[in-house]
Amino acid sequence: MADLRSDTVTRPTPGMREAMATAAVGDDVFGDDPTVNALENHVAALFGHEAALFAPSGTMANQIALQLVVPPGGELLAGADAHVVTYELGAAAVLGGISTRTWPSDGAALDADRIAGMIRPAGFPSVPTAAIAVEQTHNLGGGGVVSLSVLRDLRAVADAHAVALHCDGARIWHAHVADGVPLAEYGALFDTLSVCLSKGLGAPVGSLVIGSREKIARARLLRKRMGGGMRQAGILAAAGRYALDHHLHRLTEDHDRAYRIAAALAPYGVVDPDQVRTNLVPLDLSKSALDAPTLAAEAAKRDVLIAAMLPRTARLVTHLDLTDAAVDHAIAVLSELLA
Repeated sequence: MADLRSDTVTRPTPGMREAMATAAVGDDVFGDDPTVNALENHVAALFGHEAALFAPSGTMANQIALQLVVPPGGELLAGADAHVVTYELGAAAVLGGISTRTWPSDGAALDADRIAGMIRPAGFPSVPTAAIAVEQTHNLGGGGVVSLSVLRDLRAVADAHAVALHCDGARIWHAHVADGVPLAEYGALFDTLSVCLSKGLGAPVGSLVIGSREKIARARLLRKRMGGGMRQAGILAAAGRYALDHHLHRLTEDHDRAYRIAAALAPYGVVDPDQVRTNLVPLDLSKSALDAPTLAAEAAKRDVLIAAMLPRTARLVTHLDLTDAAVDHAIAVLSELLA
């Protein structure tokens, strides 16, 4: 079986299970779980921020962060394909009373000047823009990496207009490894970040919200309101810390396997290998005889699992549990179907 649906399908390694089994725990709602506290302090330090908060999911982490920087009735600017817009079931509006306006997505390619031109100042009758959200790496953009220079330009735009800048950094670890940008350098550009431990790093669950000490104090209240206050969460935090210590730098293996898949499928006109820089391989089936659901269904019959993201877009994701033999099998099956 080659499961390429997502990098969230991984299972804890033996070493991770051992770390979970032996974790020191306490009641995190009271703030006294030592393993959770250590993870939060470690991740905050990695990104050069004052504090962080452990949350059960990436969606919750994003929504907490957005509520920290956008008041009810305020506006968030984001790409039309952004995770916070597309895959979080309208949570910004439902939970935070946040109005969202989008720019046309072109993956990880952002135009800071265009985004600057969209910002609306406070004052009747417009909805004032309070924050801008970017995604690193970009999911529907095929794991594309937003360049450091563009992020710096966007930070300058945010400063000039007195709006906040949020990073949905679910896979920021991949950008860090692919471009060699220190995590603290990314952290310095954003008011808030969310980072995920179960996408790519191999932990079974968990994300963190990162920001100032004041923001994270409020984030703790928002997490509780959303039902995300967990008790002896150190068992989960231990898995996340193990993942950071042991699985971060091996992400290059996932990048190499993703490129190998892309290069093998390139002759069928569905992917440009030069655009595959991290662990996501998008397949553009607009000129194929198969649409994405059909390709996924036929591949599944041959023990290859892929994700149909859009009617004509499929996605393959390499990860910790994927072997070279599984990659070879996936290439053989998908090549046969696409041919």
